[in-house]
Amino acid sequence: MKRLLSLSLALALALTVATAAPGLAKTLKVGSLSPLTGPYAADGNDIANGVRAAIAVVEQEGGIPGYDAIELFAQDSACDPRQAVAAANKLINEKVAFVIGAYCSSATIPASETLDEESIPMLTPASTSEKVTERGLAHMYRICGRDDDQSVVAVKFMVEHLKAGTVYIIDDKTTYSQGLADNVEAKAGAAGIKVLGHDHVNQGDKDFSAVLTKVKQADPAVFYMSLQNSSSGALMAIQARRMGITAPIIGQDAVYHPQLMEIAKEAAEGMYLTFGFIDQERPLYKLFLEQYAKMGFASPGAYSGYAFDAAYAALKAIKETGGTDPDKMKAALMAMDYDGATKRIKFLENGDSGSNYIIRKVQGGEFINYWNPETNALY
Repeated sequence: MKRLLSLSLALALALTVATAAPGLAKTLKVGSLSPLTGPYAADGNDIANGVRAAIAVVEQEGGIPGYDAIELFAQDSACDPRQAVAAANKLINEKVAFVIGAYCSSATIPASETLDEESIPMLTPASTSEKVTERGLAHMYRICGRDDDQSVVAVKFMVEHLKAGTVYIIDDKTTYSQGLADNVEAKAGAAGIKVLGHDHVNQGDKDFSAVLTKVKQADPAVFYMSLQNSSSGALMAIQARRMGITAPIIGQDAVYHPQLMEIAKEAAEGMYLTFGFIDQERPLYKLFLEQYAKMGFASPGAYSGYAFDAAYAALKAIKETGGTDPDKMKAALMAMDYDGATKRIKFLENGDSGSNYIIRKVQGGEFINYWNPETNALY
């Protein structure tokens, strides 16, 4: 009996030593931070699924040396600053190598400061506020474009294509939406477009009749809406058309989502939106689409591709450096220059990766590339 007990203890000790021995395979933990519940859940789950697709592609390519698996810890930010910080702390406790997120700039900014205290890299696929990369954080990166660039394209389109002399602007007072709307207001005024009004609604509002009555009375040449998600944009478009507002509607990247047409239907027809140009013939984009479908996800949302690129770049950095040291990852990320799924991946000194906004249009119930700001020509 004692002999059996001794053998059992010896085996247990050997297993413990073997498990703890350096160099053996282990799990690489990565995090995502986005709204998984609430009004922005569609975009938030798109982000998490984009990360999942990137992990699957990297594993198919041979994975990361030294790791037998890559595990995603997806946290819900709810687009709320406090919840985003709490979620960031959970990811810190999980010892994730990096975080992809968030969606709302108002969540990304405080969460990134918490993560930066632990030198955990954060790559945002969706937060466009200039402040995200203007605070000097050492490990903050952005795949999508910036509000100040997006507003330039929107106003240029109003001037050069629509020949608009007036505009009415509405936002929902979020950090992202109001910041973008303020940019549009300033640039429109500088371009000679008269801003007939700039009003605000609240997140979660469903009845926009009061503010839309003002828009109708003002009779602008362009109606510009800056809202945090596509469902709000769809409701506003429906109510605007029912009220008889006929001005062209220009939305922004947060309204750009297949859900817009699903909800608004014919009311969305003819809407213009600013969003980054994506060459769907890119090999990595095709691989992303193939993997996304294979995993059973619905059609990619606005930020699925950007989330894929963010996660793929971070995993590529770990693979190239042989570990998760944040400074080595930074050096690898800053040296990157390759064709991603959605754009050329080449980071600037401040962590931005450049903007490539164009105008897209809802036509026949689908988004089409419509106007190129570089050439002032239609696609």
